[in-house]
Amino acid sequence: MPISLICRNSDTIRSMAIILVTNDDGVHSPGLISLFNAMKELGDAYVIAPDRERSAVSHALTMHRPLRVEKLRERVYSVNGTPTDCVAVAVNKILPEKPAFVVSGINKGANLGDDITYSGTVSAAIESTIMGIPSFAVSLVIAKKPALPLHFDTAAGFAKKIGRYILDNSLPYDTLLNVNVPDVSLNNIKGIKFTRQGKRIYEGSVHETFDPHGEKHYWIGGGTPYWEHGEDTDIQAIQENHISITPIHLDLTNYDALQFLRDRLKLNIG
Repeated sequence: MPISLICRNSDTIRSMAIILVTNDDGVHSPGLISLFNAMKELGDAYVIAPDRERSAVSHALTMHRPLRVEKLRERVYSVNGTPTDCVAVAVNKILPEKPAFVVSGINKGANLGDDITYSGTVSAAIESTIMGIPSFAVSLVIAKKPALPLHFDTAAGFAKKIGRYILDNSLPYDTLLNVNVPDVSLNNIKGIKFTRQGKRIYEGSVHETFDPHGEKHYWIGGGTPYWEHGEDTDIQAIQENHISITPIHLDLTNYDALQFLRDRLKLNIG
């Protein structure tokens, strides 16, 4: 059951807030830098992010080797691990105190529909939500042939608004926000929609290839995306040039199915 939202309206509290910024595109990603600059306007922002791109690692946690942390400059650290590693190390070992919130992004590409199950960006926000820290992930939805430069400033500006809201109000219990922003200027954004997670699958995403010795290998990636249409989905909102905000709950239980099984499925041991 969601807990009551906590109000914190003091500008003094806001200016002293510790904010953790991370991602899965790597510590040198322009999206991360844009987001970091925006968060510095809200509090004491820190970057603790992977040392290289770690896209599609989902919620992987490194347990078979030690992790190395390198301080690149004041309040900016790289970790030779996953986004989940970065959050775990940051909160438990690097930050001076528990952060007021965690923001992951700005991802260079969409995290819509079923993409969130693979996304390192979203998984970083999931990890901090598990720790009881209000969190959100933000992604820039880029066209196949984007016009450069990319509009990270649009997403960063909106992320700052969400961060300010969280500082004042927190978020519902065990819930993170998955935010997707069209890659357009702010003037071309039609509005904001609160959405449900859509359904998107990829056809032809496993490719067969051969090395110079003629041995067969498989390459996962690409493919043609297909999605179910629905007026209230994150995918539909983006197609209509709206910013999509989807609340993601950590409890994966299907309560309707649970009740159905209790009522209909009678099983005996033995």
